[in-house]
Amino acid sequence: MVKNQSSIGVFIMFTCKRLLWVIKGKGESWTGQYFRDTILTQNVLPLLKDQANVIEPDEVIFVHDKAPCMRANKTQHLLQDNDVNFWGNDIWPGNSPDLNAAEHIGSIIKDEIEKKMSLETGYNRFHEGTLQMHIANVLTDMEEDTELFENLLCSYPSRVCAVNNANGCHTDY
Repeated sequence: MVKNQSSIGVFIMFTCKRLLWVIKGKGESWTGQYFRDTILTQNVLPLLKDQANVIEPDEVIFVHDKAPCMRANKTQHLLQDNDVNFWGNDIWPGNSPDLNAAEHIGSIIKDEIEKKMSLETGYNRFHEGTLQMHIANVLTDMEEDTELFENLLCSYPSRVCAVNNANGCHTDY
């Protein structure tokens, strides 16, 4: 095991038209301030306000997974101040991969990156730069896979029904 192993943070969000991804810079920390300044203000808010990325900007609902940076009061106020409809702390059940369709995209990305990394040989197979390259390539390839995004968004009613039928317990989603 590598001591003080570095990690690569990736933020993923999608609309019915586009995948948004941000790779965390080296040395950056996922603090609430980083999330608000870099992820939301520089990336998410402009994406949601642009009709090229969403069907109707006024009908967008930002759904999060209740990570600490997302449920922070300052984050909730930033979304309110920018007229973004969102599932706030009182609506969204925390840490539920059964409801979070972005988890499905994360699994697809992980599988694709693992395939590409397994084809690497020698030193490159374990090099951080190689991993970053494959992450960026996989994400770029997925950026406009509208069929995948629409299918995942349309699955929300059945996801909610499955969780309800399972009394909040695990489902097959």
